[in-house]
Amino acid sequence: MKGIVDRFEGPFVVIEIGGKCEDIPREQVDPGVKPGDVVELENEKWITNEAATKSAEERIKRLAEEVWED
Repeated sequence: MKGIVDRFEGPFVVIEIGGKCEDIPREQVDPGVKPGDVVELENEKWITNEAATKSAEERIKRLAEEVWED
C-alpha cells in the first residue's frame, strides 16, 4: 500500500491513501518521514520510498517550471 504524507497533526501523521486522507498514529510511521514523502506500508510500518519520492519531486518541479515559463 502506498501513500503521500500530507502533514503531522499531534499524535498522527496524515497520509493520503487512494485519494483519501487517513490519520495514522506516529508510532506506525518511520521517524525520518516528512511531509511530501511517498511512503509504503512494510511490516506494519510506513517508510519512505526514496525513488518514488524523488520522482514525484522532479515531476512537481517540471510542472512548476511549465507554469512559470515566460
